[in-house]
Amino acid sequence: MALKIRLARHGAKKRPFYRIVIADSRAPRDGRFIEIVGRYNPMLPKDSEQRVVLDVEKCQEWLKKGARPTDRVARFLAAAGIWEWKAGNNPIKGKPGAKAEQLIIDRKEKEEARKEREAEAAEAAKAAAAAAELAAKEAEEAAKAAPAEDEAPAEDAPAAEEAPAEEAKAEEA
Repeated sequence: MALKIRLARHGAKKRPFYRIVIADSRAPRDGRFIEIVGRYNPMLPKDSEQRVVLDVEKCQEWLKKGARPTDRVARFLAAAGIWEWKAGNNPIKGKPGAKAEQLIIDRKEKEEARKEREAEAAEAAKAAAAAAELAAKEAEEAAKAAPAEDEAPAEDAPAAEEAPAEEAKAEEA
């Protein structure tokens, strides 16, 4: 029979209250126990003396008999100076699961693709601005050369006026 010093939950819904009990490790959490050795009320402030109340003598007796505390109760016993509590080391505990890791990878890929699209759009905007600047320079140069070209079409204009007159004569005939 493996003895445990553990918490047994009591209290109302969303208002927990725990008894610190000595129980067989095979018994249900809130089920059969051997002895009550303290109580724990997590609803009280952390600096309250009534938050954790232990019967130190009983706890020491049960520890001598071979009872082992759970991690939470070991913290309480360490605070009372009865037990040496060593922090548990579970490096995997804070690691995200497989689906969460896949989501992180997908987000990184989407972010990289978005940055690439933005870079391409910025390059395209620069190219468009350069093309517009080049077209503006060409238009300016064409405007400077345009007055010389305007004189030549002016000479062609009377010939264009004569063409309808010739068509009219052809219709009359």
